Amino acid sequence: MKKRGIGMASMWYGIGNTGLPNPAGAYVDLLDDGTVLVLTGCADIGQGSTTALAQIAAEELGVKIGDVRVVSADTGVTPDAGASSASRQTYISGNAVRMAAQQAKSVIVEAAAEALGVGVADIVAADRMLTVRTQSDKSKDLVDCQAECQIALGLTPGTDAKSISIVDCIAKCRAKGKLSLGHGWFNPDTTGLDMETGQGRPYATYAYATQVVEVEVDTETGVVDVIQIVAAHDVGKAIHPQNVEGQIEGGCAIGLGYALMEEVQVKQGNVATANFTTYVLPTSLDVPPIQSIIVEDPAVTGPFGAKGVGEPALIPTAAAIANAVYNAVGVRITDLPITADKVLAKLQLQG
Repeated sequence: MKKRGIGMASMWYGIGNTGLPNPAGAYVDLLDDGTVLVLTGCADIGQGSTTALAQIAAEELGVKIGDVRVVSADTGVTPDAGASSASRQTYISGNAVRMAAQQAKSVIVEAAAEALGVGVADIVAADRMLTVRTQSDKSKDLVDCQAECQIALGLTPGTDAKSISIVDCIAKCRAKGKLSLGHGWFNPDTTGLDMETGQGRPYATYAYATQVVEVEVDTETGVVDVIQIVAAHDVGKAIHPQNVEGQIEGGCAIGLGYALMEEVQVKQGNVATANFTTYVLPTSLDVPPIQSIIVEDPAVTGPFGAKGVGEPALIPTAAAIANAVYNAVGVRITDLPITADKVLAKLQLQG
């Protein structure tokens, strides 16, 4: 007989190293043609950090992502960014890149404000342009100041000079010997844990998630099949939603393998499962439909509100599967993996 059950598990996860210094640095150079060079020590090991950091730089500078070139993880030229672990790079290196981009942008914003006769707070960068936010509430003095600036630029007073291209603004900076270059670094505000009380602030921000799993258990063989997974993850702000979905789906697949298949066996001091014929991993045929739900609760300290999603994606899966097995057949498996022989043995004891 095959019985179905549903299980749920939730988790919270601290982003970054635990109560330890956790810095990352970056350089951003806004070049003459409006393209951007980002130098970061962040190693992209498949998680998509290079794309996310390029997006952060592009968004801050008001250029297209195709205008951004990222040089990463080159110890000869890039600043330290720490390890690509603890789901920390989007949050920490992302902040460093944004800070560096803000510093580079400040140079051209000042030039644009001068050219357009407004304050730097009135300038917004978008679509490769530096544009005045609004003209509706300008005073007469400001309008007169604009007219003087227009004359200085060779324009007829009263003509529309509400924006200037980033490339033209960079040219004006270069004519004055100014480089649009920025650097930034970020270290989360944390404290170590008190050895006696365990109190402290080990992380600056946390990721949260809940996963729900449906399983089918064969009571005659003990085999567990995962039918579907629904995974809701708070990522702060999804810098690249498709990448976030990929992280969630990949994490669920890893969690499934951890729950049902993967087991390191040691015999007489030797690893008996040293290859993929004995250490079993899930294949595409083992991975069920996964519904990824992206929850965005922006982190105040994150770049555009982003946190992290790497490791959190796999944490609840095994617990949710174990709970679903219990819901289906009423036996609790307390050691992983949940193999068919373990389930069958528990069912036989249950009578």
